[in-house]
Amino acid sequence: MITKLTTLTILSLGALYAEDRPNFVWVISEDNSKHHLKHFDPTGIATPHIEALAKDGVTFDATCSNGAVCSVARSTLLTGCQVPRIGAQYHRKQQTVPMPKGLQPFPFYLKEAGYYTSNKGKTDYNVQIDFKSAWSGKSDWKKKKKGQPFFYQLSSLNKSHESSGHFPKAAIEQGPLDDLAKNLTIPPHHPDTKTMRYSYAAYQKRIQVIDGQVGELIQQLKADGVYDNTIIFYFGDHGGILPRSKGYAYETGLNAPLVIRFPDKWKHLIPFKKGTRTNVNVNFYDFGPTLIHAAGIKVNEKFDGKPFLGKGITAESLEDRPSFGHADRFDEKYDLVRTLRKGDMKYMRSYQPFNTDGLHNFYRYKSQAYQELRQLFRAGKLNKQQSQFFEKRAPEGLFDLTKDPYELNNLANDPKFATTLKAMRTELAANARKINDLSFYPESHLISGEIVNHTAYGEANSKQISKLIAIADLQLQPFAKAKIGILAALEADDPWQRYWGCISATRFANRELFDKLKKMAISDTNRLVRVRAAEYLAHVGEPQTAIQVITQAAKESDDPVEINLILNSAAMVHEMDPENLKFNIPASALKTLQGLSKHRVQYLLNKE
Repeated sequence: MITKLTTLTILSLGALYAEDRPNFVWVISEDNSKHHLKHFDPTGIATPHIEALAKDGVTFDATCSNGAVCSVARSTLLTGCQVPRIGAQYHRKQQTVPMPKGLQPFPFYLKEAGYYTSNKGKTDYNVQIDFKSAWSGKSDWKKKKKGQPFFYQLSSLNKSHESSGHFPKAAIEQGPLDDLAKNLTIPPHHPDTKTMRYSYAAYQKRIQVIDGQVGELIQQLKADGVYDNTIIFYFGDHGGILPRSKGYAYETGLNAPLVIRFPDKWKHLIPFKKGTRTNVNVNFYDFGPTLIHAAGIKVNEKFDGKPFLGKGITAESLEDRPSFGHADRFDEKYDLVRTLRKGDMKYMRSYQPFNTDGLHNFYRYKSQAYQELRQLFRAGKLNKQQSQFFEKRAPEGLFDLTKDPYELNNLANDPKFATTLKAMRTELAANARKINDLSFYPESHLISGEIVNHTAYGEANSKQISKLIAIADLQLQPFAKAKIGILAALEADDPWQRYWGCISATRFANRELFDKLKKMAISDTNRLVRVRAAEYLAHVGEPQTAIQVITQAAKESDDPVEINLILNSAAMVHEMDPENLKFNIPASALKTLQGLSKHRVQYLLNKE
């Protein structure tokens, strides 16, 4: 038997034997945060097969998907990177991006070392990969060579997908609620209505179906005689399908359920006792490097992620690790939110706080829960906590997740937390600079055709990105102090500095900047700067000028991605006063129209 293989030995052999290396299985369910499983949250539903895995393993209570939507989270898993660094942060992708130079998707390293790697299910990545270089096959482990260790990713557990919540209103009205719906606890950010109870109950029943599929996989592993040599990860890919979860950087969007089951043979690779749970922060960008390290293979230093299992990893070494989350574009809806979680404290930075959470998105508003929530808000029937979804956010938030798991009580202005706030604000901004966060450029600029490798572009323009972050962070100062920096940005030769100067001006909506911003809205040389200046005008009481500027910009553009950005601004202005602020931008008035923009046009014309 081969024992204590060095990395060089592993690579030179080209093949390993299962008795010397652990097998790995990932079982991934779609669209469910930890809050819907009783094993993680008392308001969730029982999942006996997942709970059985936990008795034979470890439960991780603070697992961050980093991206709050599927292709983004999936790309994070595959690359081991914070994807705003590499340009893979948008869903759905307008363009796939290359891997960073010198880095391969993590399964490549397992396969190169002799593992059989297979992925059954989705391959919806935002990065360009050669499937055959990373994956041996598209089924399970059965085609591996005799004695060969394997990594199997089952990513087709889709019964809990968001589409399952797109049932007709008649389904709710057919009869009385069942016992599950009657006995649910509705979280405080949602109203306790029949629609919401039905939606939660229907969704949790889907979680039970997923649990049954997990049980079937366990039986299959046992029947094939590989269960006792296999480390199993069960996890959800990001948040759930109810409002303020999937696509949003709250814990209901980011905190995935994670259970890792391990056989006694490999307990030395797990820094926790069997049957326990831990609150250490682990990230999706850590998962790939973790498998590589646990398999005894050297981890490429270009990964952003760090192993949390394997030789030399202790529970103490995992303490105080950060989790960085993000929300960018989900279909046609844009946002720019970054988060930092350390322990049970969560910092949230909303760089465009006037872009409300509830801004229309065609796919989300197929849900009866979303539709009802908006109707109740517009009728003035939601309480203060529930209304937050449709109101401007604070530029920064600080939340104690032990006392406030749904992030409804912002502690950013509480003097008792001033030191924590400053430290987390500094760490999040430092991370944005470190990774050269590409979201500080408009998406249309990133995919204009001039950029060959997005990671390299970020590295080459790190000084400019740092400057844009500094302009955005003027939002955190009192206006009297921020005004000087905003004016300097508005007068800069760099269009992206002017772009962020307009955004920071809109955060304050102070009329002292009115003359400057109105002139820019009409005559700036950059179309997107004009649109951002128009947003300011809408927020300081001149929305009709804003509508004219945004409409003209949409009609002028021949870039479908830029048009989508412009129409996002249109939707935001419209929703400030839906009865009176209307846009007339028919498809026939646009030079080009792709699917996402089409949905915005239909919505603005009141046809969706």
